[in-house]
Amino acid sequence: MKNFLSIEDVTDLKGLVNEALAFKHAPFSQPDLGNNKTLGLIFMNPSLRTRLSTQQAAYQLGMQVIVMNMNQDSWQLEFQDGTVMDGGTAEHVKEAAAVISQYCDVIGIRTFAGLQDVTADYQETVLNKFVAHAQVPVISLESATLHPLQSLADMVTIQEHQKSHKPKVVLTWAPHPRALPQAVANSFLQWAKQWDCELVLTHPPGYELAPEFTNGVEVIHQQDLALQDADFVYTKNWSSYQSYGQVLTKDPSWMITSEKMSLTNQGKFMHCLPLRRNVVASDEVVDQSLVVKQAHNRLFAAQAVLAQILNNE
Repeated sequence: MKNFLSIEDVTDLKGLVNEALAFKHAPFSQPDLGNNKTLGLIFMNPSLRTRLSTQQAAYQLGMQVIVMNMNQDSWQLEFQDGTVMDGGTAEHVKEAAAVISQYCDVIGIRTFAGLQDVTADYQETVLNKFVAHAQVPVISLESATLHPLQSLADMVTIQEHQKSHKPKVVLTWAPHPRALPQAVANSFLQWAKQWDCELVLTHPPGYELAPEFTNGVEVIHQQDLALQDADFVYTKNWSSYQSYGQVLTKDPSWMITSEKMSLTNQGKFMHCLPLRRNVVASDEVVDQSLVVKQAHNRLFAAQAVLAQILNNE
């Protein structure tokens, strides 16, 4: 593995999941793999699980870690080529990525969608510019359209808890007071389509995701019908893709409750966190869910990715 930007960088999904599970059973089994190596973590947006889990994963492999909050600790970056930089941006990504590459052996970068311009977000300008100008491997810590580390941890969690060879997995939209990106939902579909499962997507009309992620996925607009006999209920809000970035409804009837979970096959509730209780899901559902276990698996997902990158070098 050279870079980790999406599932397209994974040659063996089951193998990567099993490697993460192996690290979960023996987290310090390769303490020297990252000796004399430095991981640089660049954050352009807030983070809790991604920040802490990736740092700890690196430490468990013997790496050093440098963390920078780019919008607070650094110059404002320019990402467009040919720009006359006489405005607010003080440094171009060409120099920034090249310089960071001299200090770090692997770069992780996190950025979110602006939710204003669908073309700009889906071109992944920030992430792709770092990849183009970095001289070392790059890991996506979430981008405008994808969150592959979260999705890998989700597959690890499903592998641990599935009761049948081919579980039914439902991705359902949930209400939220703010407009959120499509990254987690996009990424989950991308990974789940390569998992051996029955995958169903449910959301209100108007919340269709980009066709590149939903092609081949069964879509049901009646949430109760979609939840029937589900083994896993993955819940996430996303803003509209077609009416880009807009909140079309905050319909509270889409919140996941104990009554809705009773429609499932004793299904397990999943969410990437953070989660707004009694908006996205009721207290009773969250308290009996896999969300904390999912977050724990973020550590071992990151460790497996780092190990593959370091072994590739």
